[in-house]
Amino acid sequence: MAQSRHITVMLGGPSAEREVSLRTGGAVAKALRTLGHTVDELDPRGLDWQLPKGTEVVFLALHGTYGEDGTVQRQLDALGVPYTGCDAEASRLGFDKRLTKERCVAAGVPTARFVVVTAADAPWPAGWQPPVVLKPVRQGSSVGLQFVDRVADWPAALAAALQFDSEVLVEERIVGRETTVGILAGVALPVVEVRPKSGAFDYQNKYTAGATDVFCPADLEPTTAARIQAAALGAFHAIGGRDYARVDVMIRPPGEPVVLEVNTLPGMTELSLLPKAAAAAGISYAELCQRMIDLALRHPVGGGKGADR
Repeated sequence: MAQSRHITVMLGGPSAEREVSLRTGGAVAKALRTLGHTVDELDPRGLDWQLPKGTEVVFLALHGTYGEDGTVQRQLDALGVPYTGCDAEASRLGFDKRLTKERCVAAGVPTARFVVVTAADAPWPAGWQPPVVLKPVRQGSSVGLQFVDRVADWPAALAAALQFDSEVLVEERIVGRETTVGILAGVALPVVEVRPKSGAFDYQNKYTAGATDVFCPADLEPTTAARIQAAALGAFHAIGGRDYARVDVMIRPPGEPVVLEVNTLPGMTELSLLPKAAAAAGISYAELCQRMIDLALRHPVGGGKGADR
């Protein structure tokens, strides 16, 4: 039995992914309580939040801007309180799709061809052919995701994506199987494959029960699965990841992995993929939450004094 701790779960927050974060945090808090921990829930809607007195460690159940881009991590470092997930710098890199891809390219990790656009009147990229995918550079959970199958659709799709960030990543659309790899304590978990019943694996299909078929472990040749896991670990290390993350990887025929992005605070809802991968490795949901806490407590904390004891 793990030592009982006073844990604050930070959930909700100000981002476009607030509702999913509330679901993640609620599930985590419930699991931690079943393990005998004292659990507070803190919704940081603004910057003037205070940790509950006696907090020993923070479980970050935040998603999107503020929670996943390194901002709250820097605040917790200043307070001297340990927290789950990647540190501030890895979070900043992982949340920025352009920086993540640049790190992957530098590290030799296979990733899709890309270019970044910042102007709403930008022309179609020279030398490119559709289909392409447009992604706000600093958003998560497929927020603002646009698929462009015809050049004529470019202006409207670009305008839609630019509503969510000042920079948009234009990426070649990889046709193939869609997988994701959970990473826990530096080890790649079994590969998960997702197959939306209609359309793409967008925000709606991610968070609507029954909208997507999930296979874990994915039905893959062992050598292909190992290549996918190696690519995911390569991306995780390229941004300096720690403890855990989830890496999205497409598979081109006949089995070439192509990394899309690194999720440094992956979802932990009942539909989320990291818990499914952990379950396939024999790790229950509650045990997964406990391991995340244990990993957080191993790290030296920042220069602050911690929560008022």
